[in-house]
Amino acid sequence: MPTTRFVLLYDYVENVVEKRAPFRSDHLALANEYLERGEIEMAGAFADPVDGAAFVFTVGDRARVEAFVAADPYVANGLVSSWRIKPWTVVIGGD
Repeated sequence: MPTTRFVLLYDYVENVVEKRAPFRSDHLALANEYLERGEIEMAGAFADPVDGAAFVFTVGDRARVEAFVAADPYVANGLVSSWRIKPWTVVIGGD
């Protein structure tokens, strides 16, 4: 049976790897809070180049994803040039 998730996509500024160091531990702590509550299933940056990231949320409410964005130190400190939330219907896996 299909289930719905939300995918949060970040586009990062140039040289984000060098710029993120002061904010990385707080960013990861926030993501881990959501993980521990079962609200994030998985997340990570795109590689080669590191130009963005994806987060898979298991919440039923888009507002919870928006709350994550509002609290994320990467967003607050200008490391994210744009972001978008996409509803995602999972038909294979994700049990």
